[in-house]
This record gives sequence, C-alpha cells and structure tokens, in this order.
Amino acid sequence: MTNSLGDIQNAKAIIIFGANPAVNHPVGFGHFLKAKERNNAKIIVIDPVFTKTAAKADYYCRIRPGTDIPFMYGMLHLIFKNGWHDEKFIADRVYGMEDIMEEAKKWNPEKVSDVTGVPVDKLIQITKVYAESTPGTLIWAMGLTQHTVGSSNTRLAPILQLSLGNMGEEGGGTNILRGHDNVQGATDMCCLSHTLPGYYGLSDGSWKYFASSWGVDYNWLKGRFKAKEWMNKKGFTLSRWWAGVLDGKNGNDKISNGGTNLKALFVMGNGITSIAQQAKVKEGLDNLEMLVLCDPFVNEAAILTDKQDDVFILPAATQFETSGSVTATNRSVQWRTKVVEPMYESKTDHEVMFELAKRLGFYEQYTAGMKVKENKKDFKWPEDATDEIARIIKTIGLTGWTAKRIKKHTKNWHMFDQISGRGYGEMKGEYYGLPWPVWTETHGGSPILYNINRSVTDGGMGFRNRFGLEHDGVSQLAGEGSAPKLSSNKDGYPEITRDNIEAVLGITLTEEEKSKIGKNWKVDTSNIIAQKCMERGIAPYGNARARAKVWTFPDQIPMHREPLHSPRQDLVKKYPTYEDKGNHYRVDTLYKTKQNEKDWSKEFPVNLVTGRLVNMNGAGMENRASKYLAALTPDMFCDINPDLAGRHGIRDGAMMWIHSPEGTKIKVKAKYSHSVTEDRIFLPFHFAGVFQGEDLSHKYPKGTKPYAVGESANTVTNYGYDIITQIPETKGGLCRIELA
Repeated sequence: MTNSLGDIQNAKAIIIFGANPAVNHPVGFGHFLKAKERNNAKIIVIDPVFTKTAAKADYYCRIRPGTDIPFMYGMLHLIFKNGWHDEKFIADRVYGMEDIMEEAKKWNPEKVSDVTGVPVDKLIQITKVYAESTPGTLIWAMGLTQHTVGSSNTRLAPILQLSLGNMGEEGGGTNILRGHDNVQGATDMCCLSHTLPGYYGLSDGSWKYFASSWGVDYNWLKGRFKAKEWMNKKGFTLSRWWAGVLDGKNGNDKISNGGTNLKALFVMGNGITSIAQQAKVKEGLDNLEMLVLCDPFVNEAAILTDKQDDVFILPAATQFETSGSVTATNRSVQWRTKVVEPMYESKTDHEVMFELAKRLGFYEQYTAGMKVKENKKDFKWPEDATDEIARIIKTIGLTGWTAKRIKKHTKNWHMFDQISGRGYGEMKGEYYGLPWPVWTETHGGSPILYNINRSVTDGGMGFRNRFGLEHDGVSQLAGEGSAPKLSSNKDGYPEITRDNIEAVLGITLTEEEKSKIGKNWKVDTSNIIAQKCMERGIAPYGNARARAKVWTFPDQIPMHREPLHSPRQDLVKKYPTYEDKGNHYRVDTLYKTKQNEKDWSKEFPVNLVTGRLVNMNGAGMENRASKYLAALTPDMFCDINPDLAGRHGIRDGAMMWIHSPEGTKIKVKAKYSHSVTEDRIFLPFHFAGVFQGEDLSHKYPKGTKPYAVGESANTVTNYGYDIITQIPETKGGLCRIELA
C-alpha cells in the first residue's frame, strides 16, 4: 500500500479492481464504509463477479476477465479528452505520460465496450464520478495480478492515479490488499527467487554487501553455488518449481538449471494446493527424491503425491506459539507476542531452520549476522534477528525498525489515531507501526508514500531516483518546486551517494565522516547519509519522476494482450500475447505458441474465475480442520448461473464436472447464483483432498483428516504466467462443464 487502510477514510472515491474486501478483508472493509459515512465517498467495483463488495458499491461494473487494461485505458481516454487530468502533477512528477496519452486515444468507449463487455454509458459514468471526486484511492488484489499481463495491470493502475494527481495524497494512492498478515514482510525479506532481502538484487555488489553485513566470508558464500555465475541468476518461482523437477520430460517445459533437475523440496508454511496446475504439481511431487513439509497442519502435498518413501512431515508451531515482527499490508510493523509455548513435538520455524543449519554444517555462518553489531558471543531470538534486519536493510528504509521501538508501538497501540496513524502523548512524532521507509532510529515512519506536502522527517518524499538521471534526453528528476516540504533542495535531485552528498545537500563532511560513510545510501551502514539527509530535509533515495514508461520491459507502456485462453478469437488476432520466453526464471515458458495452438473457446467456452471465501484463506487446511469454519462451507462448490446450468441439465446442488484445456477435471457441487453471468463460473480455491474425482481421504495420517475435503480449483486453472513475475494466470482461463 502507498497509504493505509485507515487513510481510506479520507477518500472521496474508492475504485476497486479484482478485490473483494467485504469477504477477504472484512475488518479492513470497515474503513471503506466509514469513508461513505464521513465523505459520502463513492465506491466503484470493477469485477467479473458480482461480489459482496459489489453489493455495497454505488457503482458496479461487470468486466470480462483479462480486460482490465482496456478498461483503464478507456478511463484515461475520457480523463484526457475532458481535461480531468492534473497537468501540473504530470509535468513536474511523471515521465512518459505522453505515450500513455497516445495509447489512450485508441480506446474510445465503444471500443472498450466491445473488448470488455462494459456498456458505454457505464464507463463514462464511472470515469466522470471517479475523476471529479478527488482524492480517490485505487484498490486491487489478486484479481488484477494473476494474469499473463498482471505486471502491466499493476503498472496501469498507478498510472491512472498519476494522471489525476492522486498519488502522494491523503485519501489517494494505490492500496493493494494482501491475503495474509505478513505477506508484505515475507516479500520484503526475500521470499522471492530474484532478489536478496530488501530487494537488493543479485549483483556481486549486493552479495558482497550482505557478506560483510552478515559477518561471513564472501568466498564462502560463493562456494555455496555450483559456479559463480549462479549467484547472479534468478531461481525458480513458487508457481513453477515443479518444472524444475520434471526437467522437460514428457513434453513439459524445458529448464536451464546447470544441467541438473531439482531433487528435493522443502515446504514451510505454504499450501501446495494453492499453486496453479495441480496435475503438474502432483507430477513434480511424485518425481522428487525427497519431500519435507513443515506445517502446523498436514500440508496436503503429502496427500496429493503418490510418493511413498522419503516424505517427511515436521510439526511446526503456530503463530500463537511464536513471537517477533510481522509486516502489514501498509508497510507497518507489529510485534507478535507468544501466547503459549510450542505444544507437543512442534517446533518454531527458526528452530527448524537452526537445526537444519547445524546438521548441514553452516550454523555459525547462518547466525553470525545477529552477533555483528556489538560483537556478541551469542544472540537473543527474535530481538537480535529484528535488529539485524534494521541494521542491514536500507533500500526500503528499515533502519528504525529496532525490536525495542516495535515493541513500544505494539504496547501503546491505543495512543495512535486510527485514520492518520499519528501518535500522541509519549508516541508523538511517530506513526503507528513505523510504516517504511523509516530512515533513522528516530524517524517516525512514512504513512503515505510520495507525499511532498510533508517534510521528510514527517514522512514526506518524492518518487525514487532509481533509473538514472535522464532517458532519451529527458530528465528523470522531478521538476522545479517538487521537493518535499522544508527541503533544502526545492527541486528534483539524484539518490544520495558518497560522491554527491556534499553537492546535493550543500554540506561539508568531516574527514572522520568521509572515512566511515558508505558508497551510497543503500549500503551505508554508518547511516551518516540518512542522518545528514534528515537534517537537510532530503530523501536519501532522491526525488525523481514516476515512470509511466518502463524501457526495460517487453511492453514499455502497458498494452492489452488477450489471455492465452481467450473466448474472443477475433481479439487474439488484434491483441496477441507475447512471444515465447526462454529461461524465464529458469523455465522455458510458452505464450504465443500456447495461445495459437487452437481456438480454445470452441471446446472450452466458459470463463473460469477463482477467489476466496470469508471463512478460509490460502490452501485452507487450517480452516477446514476447524469444525465450525468447515461447517460454513462443507463442500467444494461452483457458483453457476441457473441459465447456464439449465442448458447442461445441471440442477442446483447436483454434482458437475469442470474440464480444463490442460486435460484435467474436477467434480464439484453446483450452486445456483446470479453473481455470475451465463458465460462464466466462480470457484473458491481453498479445498483439497479430492483429485479429479478421486477421494484421497484415506491418505491422511490418522486423526489429521480435515472436516471438509474437496477438489482444488487449481487442478483446472489454465497454463499461463506473467511475463515479468511468472505469477500464474488463474483469473483469466477457460473451461467446459457437464453434469456428473
């Protein structure tokens, strides 16, 4: 989130793409409703399904899955045509908007209507209301990201906000709703295959910085890899690890992994059945040499696989048996306090990892970083781990996230305003949870990113200068007078380095400071750069223009491309997908070859949409293991329009088959609903324990079978992966249905 859930109460318009917060974030959704009470804020929902959030909306727009880009360009077309855009904001703080304007000209309301299915008058009405009700905030979740063009979707949404000057404003911003309490923290701390913690990347410089910060020898780190080159290469993603096991056999996608396939899989806290293409996942599991599952409940990978040997289930502790920091969707942090000691034979995640490190021979190196700061002989968990993070991670400004400060915030949560996050009393000058960036150990946090109406010491900043000083002869720095409040430099400026700090800040460093300072703000463990920047009202990462045009991406500006399995073959010819991409996170990935294989819509004419339920999350094992939560949805089901069902002889409550283009199928209970139209169905993705009609209940260890089992929706989600991130396309596929 650029802002926060509380700040949504300041909005006068709320537009929601591919998210259902009334169900998925019911507590947070209270802020949306309060915005209606406080400001008469208009809630606008754009979704293929009429959700419970849509039921609370002032305006609902049913969109064809996979056509968010045409819809947003349609809005931009009207915004620019009617002069609703913020010319000064764009001129001073945005690069490349001219290209967006040119593309938007092509998307008149009639064309948008043809592609998206949205009526012309509805598009015009929604755009006018949103553009004239500022500040407006834009919300999204997985319905916007899980497409082959997910990265373009999540670029065009902020561009829409930039066009209206809604970024860096109270009640504005782009606010992404995460699915769990620490998804943001897991991402920040490197649960990714292409970065080091804090998004540092995989360059030699990044590795050397971490080696030094962790107190380990760089050559030792290098020796952990088969060859030096693999330190700098992206790894497999969560969505495609199974391809690494199968190694191109039996027609599967080929891999580039140093001449070897993956042989072992260690799963910690991730529901395998939440991954797309479950038949391939099963094939990958079956071909592993070793599978280790570390979870409080039985990870249903153990149930899905037919593998009989070398499958190990490690009982992990729950969140109630652990303590430490967790990061919320708005970049703020809280301290989780242990309620009870780990029960029975369960161990906390860190205990499991420490024991593995000991047995694999690198425990001393693994824990060295927690002892660096004060040259300790031992460490205290989790406080020293938290302080290690604060000491090292400069890129997103975690310097102020010391365990002591986080605990104090959590203890005094009642001393902060719910809407602004501002503290009072002894917490005055700080924002609840210290939303990053928190540049120094005394900085109060940054509740609204890119806000130049506040000083840097009060959380203000411009856009980050990350991609050079100019491109195609155009300055990438912000325009005159576009610096944060009280800044000593009133215009744009570059990110701060050892070489430019004196010139940009207008200061003179002492010889002692020069000897201690790091190469740049991202690796300055002395934190002198950040301290000096605070004194001069300068954001360490610079003050640049937001990029509407990204010259390093396949599409420099977001472009509509039809889903790989599109119901509109006529549009596939006009808006084809990408060329196939080799070695995409080590896996050769199909795009155009898959899309052009056939007219998929002839055999699979129904759009397939998946989503969450209010009583479940993720793969749902812990929820389905609860008698009372399982009782709310005891059966896996399919929301289906009665007219569509009737044409196939499917009665309400009857069992039905759903077939995918991948040759897979699931057997589920039909549930009549007018939330979906005749051309689409909806499936929740929280079930497992049944696979393509076969009940796997007998495979659960004694006493562990959940109260509810069912088919996984991801058995029939289609092949397709984002061109940048490789997130699976689970929100834009096709299927065929029949009576079981």
